[in-house]
Amino acid sequence: MSGASESATHRLVSILIPVYNERIWLRPCVERVLAAPLPEGLSRELIIVDDASTDGTAEIARDLERRHAPVVRVVRQPENRGKGAAIARAIREMRGQFAIWQDADLEYDPADYPVLLRPLVDGHADVVYGSRFVPRAMRRVLNYHHELGNRLLTALSNLCTGLNLTDMETGYKAFRADVLRTIPIRSRRFGIEPEITAKIAKRRCVVYEVPINYHGRGYAEGKKIGWRDGVAAIFTILRFWIVDDCYEDRYGHEILAEMALARRFHEWMARLMLPDLGVRILEVGAGIGNLSRWLPKRERLVLSDHDPTYLRLLADAWAGHPIVSVAKFDLESDTDAAALAAQPFDTVVCANVLEHVADDARAVRHMASLLEPGGRLVLLVPQHPALYGRYDRELGHHRRYRREDLHRLVEAAGLRVVRARSFNFAAMLGWWWNSVALRRRSMSRWQIKLFDLLVPLMSRIERRIPLPGLSLLLVAERPVATLGAADRCTDGPGSVSCPRP
Repeated sequence: MSGASESATHRLVSILIPVYNERIWLRPCVERVLAAPLPEGLSRELIIVDDASTDGTAEIARDLERRHAPVVRVVRQPENRGKGAAIARAIREMRGQFAIWQDADLEYDPADYPVLLRPLVDGHADVVYGSRFVPRAMRRVLNYHHELGNRLLTALSNLCTGLNLTDMETGYKAFRADVLRTIPIRSRRFGIEPEITAKIAKRRCVVYEVPINYHGRGYAEGKKIGWRDGVAAIFTILRFWIVDDCYEDRYGHEILAEMALARRFHEWMARLMLPDLGVRILEVGAGIGNLSRWLPKRERLVLSDHDPTYLRLLADAWAGHPIVSVAKFDLESDTDAAALAAQPFDTVVCANVLEHVADDARAVRHMASLLEPGGRLVLLVPQHPALYGRYDRELGHHRRYRREDLHRLVEAAGLRVVRARSFNFAAMLGWWWNSVALRRRSMSRWQIKLFDLLVPLMSRIERRIPLPGLSLLLVAERPVATLGAADRCTDGPGSVSCPRP
């Protein structure tokens, strides 16, 4: 077992420092960041992104890199692009499991790092905001109009995101790095603050807020943000309230990234699976963890994938978690299956993965071999071969399933079908029209947005009326040697599923 356990023993925090014409402040900032305390078990790296400074900042940055290598690394932008672009560049360069945004002007105090990082290190939070407005022992008196502007922007952001932040515009934000790496950043200037807030809200990240010290500076001291940035922030808040753009495309196929925007859909899918989930769960093909967050953490949860990029993201995301671990599992690999067989599971979850495997019979046998007697395999697959189209080919699907074919597949692996139901009726027509009739290679964002908005209605309808669906959810059980009559589950139409703890 790798990933989470290894990352827990050596965890790195990446401190991202965008700079533009900060010749006076950069050197003392870096020295204080290097000297700042960190929670036990963490080391640090500093990523300085010089945004094409013209006042000698670049030379100071290079000198700091020479003096403090390899802890300090410097990247220079070819032209001035703004804070958002500099942060985006730093994210691409970082190697840590956690990340902090640090302005070079020392308005924000590096001594607050332990307070910012503690909810992340303890596994309570995905994102932590350092608030200038949460009560603390001492604060610098701020310009009233600046504070009023910040509070108004925060109120508008909260209205659109549903969060109850006190300081959305804070420059002190800390993240689990796997979350930050997988969020695309479009804003080039100070719009990055409301943009990232909208996206973590839509990703349903767990957000904490902690009090920080703030030593604000005036325009005479080099402050760069102005009223135009405030107006731009309003448009940014409204833009990302409407637009769902929460996942970086490089972490998965374009269609998968678009489907990840359907947050209500993933929650609905997890709810349907929940009655069949036990306490020792293996998720196959976890990817970047969209479904993983909805799975129960009871006794043991192992997240698996065969892709090294996803394994690294998962390991970073769940580092140090007492219940969740990460393992490599290629469904066609005898070696990977044997490595996992040492700790049998009472549930294996495989959602939208089996169709990607060339030898699906072998894959099902491997999953069945990992179940203890009475354990359940929870499969979600695309169904109806007539709907196979360009979307399927772009996604690398080998097939879409017929219900009877999937039944035979799991029964050949020694499992007994407990129940099967169609799922997601409303998407069938849209899938056929786009993928089969028009042969489009991707879905438009407005279609995904509309689809996700309809999920609450669709889930209520499908709960009451048996309808065909784009997908098939099948639950199969590994038989135990002897079962009393009262313990048996019946098959066929109208059967009652065996309950799970």
